[in-house]
Amino acid sequence: MALDVPYSSIPDMFLKRVAATPDRHAFAHPGSAGPVWLTWEQVSQRAKAIAAGLHGLGVGQEDRVAILANTRLEWVIADFGIMCASGATTTVYPTTEPEDATYIISDSGSKVLFAENPDQAAKIAGAQLPALTHVVLFDGAPDPAAAVPQLTLAQLEEQGAQRLAEDPELIERLVADIGPDHLATLIYTSGTTGRPKGVELLHGGWCWEGVAQEAVGLLREDDLQYLWLPLSHSFGKTLLCGATHVGLPTYVDGRVDKLVELLSVVRPTLMCGAPRVYEKVYNKSVTTAQDAGGAKAKIFAWAVGVGKEKVALEQAGKPVPGGLKLKYTVAEKLVFSKLQARLGGRIRVLVSGAAPLSPEIATFFAAANLPISEGYGLTESSAGNFVNPPDGLRIGTVGKAMGDLECRIDTDGEILIKGRPVMRGYHNLPEETAAAFTEDGFFRTGDIGSLDDDGYLRITDRKKDLVKTSGGKYVAPSHIEGMFKATCPYTSQAVVIGQARNYCTMLVTLDPDAITGWAAGTPLEGRPYAEIVASPEAQAMVEEYVAQLNQKLNRWETIKKVTILPRDLTIEDGEITPSLKIKRRGVENNFSDEIDKMYVGTVAEI
Repeated sequence: MALDVPYSSIPDMFLKRVAATPDRHAFAHPGSAGPVWLTWEQVSQRAKAIAAGLHGLGVGQEDRVAILANTRLEWVIADFGIMCASGATTTVYPTTEPEDATYIISDSGSKVLFAENPDQAAKIAGAQLPALTHVVLFDGAPDPAAAVPQLTLAQLEEQGAQRLAEDPELIERLVADIGPDHLATLIYTSGTTGRPKGVELLHGGWCWEGVAQEAVGLLREDDLQYLWLPLSHSFGKTLLCGATHVGLPTYVDGRVDKLVELLSVVRPTLMCGAPRVYEKVYNKSVTTAQDAGGAKAKIFAWAVGVGKEKVALEQAGKPVPGGLKLKYTVAEKLVFSKLQARLGGRIRVLVSGAAPLSPEIATFFAAANLPISEGYGLTESSAGNFVNPPDGLRIGTVGKAMGDLECRIDTDGEILIKGRPVMRGYHNLPEETAAAFTEDGFFRTGDIGSLDDDGYLRITDRKKDLVKTSGGKYVAPSHIEGMFKATCPYTSQAVVIGQARNYCTMLVTLDPDAITGWAAGTPLEGRPYAEIVASPEAQAMVEEYVAQLNQKLNRWETIKKVTILPRDLTIEDGEITPSLKIKRRGVENNFSDEIDKMYVGTVAEI
């Protein structure tokens, strides 16, 4: 049945939200005494002033305006302002190197750039950007000598407010001319390979996303969302649309290093994240219990066992016996309540997306009464396509299709999707756009998966990431990597190697916090990270966990050798994307010597 989307555009949805609940909390930013809230009406006043200011700078329908900044309240308000001016937002990650930032702003043809501060604005210094007419700074003072004229956000809002005083209906007229098939955003794929491609996403698709999230039970108006995800990424954008449709209050703060500390202050009921966040919480919980030893470690292990037993019955659709319920009450009081408190004590829904979540870690959170609704989507399809409904969690799957999205599995196992959230195409790349779709209009996701009888989707791996050993066996690396992260609680990243090789190996990085705790009380205590991970003790510890992993794998999947890297993978070195996906080509190039050593002198039959 078709999903009813009662909006013609994002600004139409936004203005209807403001009219319906003008005095309700909309978005908050961090203040010295805690979150500082703005109402929907206050957000509207600022967004309209920005829109009028942009209109005065010559921004018209579908004209691109870029934002180069971290996740913060000004990002949200500027985005609404761009939309209300009938423009289209081009997103640029704040970690993007100057060469790529310049490429994105140039390729998109952006007329105006919102930059977080002078350092971000400096990324385009000296570049030839004929379409760019102005740079607007969130923080810092404009450079009067800049080649492209600069002004502050406050100055832009002031100019817009003056225009609105002369023409109060300006924004309403602009918004009335925006339809569902107009361009809303140009999001450049962070790309695990090659140069970023601009994905053209339309107003109708984003509005569909907002309605679909409520329909599946993810969002309620009495929720409080903690939004820390990169707004440059489609996952963050789709959450903004959901919050606007439903009208739920959202705390906006992109400082990931403050996340755990602030969860107990903000006390959200809803949080979405990449698996890395949940992996870190899992690592901290498990290693803290292990390091405590004695009775505490035994109680923790008992509680997790009880929780997993309960989850297994629930997943199988079987009733939980009274005796097990009683045990679980004790387990929750002794162990799980502490973990719940670390996340603020009020979590109703956790959502994981952007990369695969290990089923073992998902089971741990469900056991702790913090079930994670894993979802799935792509930049090319507005991020939200499948999700586990909170009342119908099926661990190991990414849930059911949202709304009226169509899905089918191709003959080679590739997942194909069709519907309103799918992109119009790749910007200025007609051949690549044509290749991305089947003849009957289904988008080729590049992921391999299967649908069960109830419509739940299970993903095997990225089509291009599947490893084929020299023995002709296919291996799904992300599946094995996820299993290892759940097996070894000291892991930060794991990368399986094996393409055209005669056996599989793995590169591992260790979590600095977890490994420091592991080293405490040993001769390694206080040593630098690189020294700890290079020690024979750390190597032996990791190899023991690899042995445990191998017991769960098919013979041809087993890891024959493992190397612990001297540092974690980074965005800057081209090894992970800003949404924390592994860039396998970058990792293999940067650590080619370490990989080659694992294949020298030993022949392992598989």
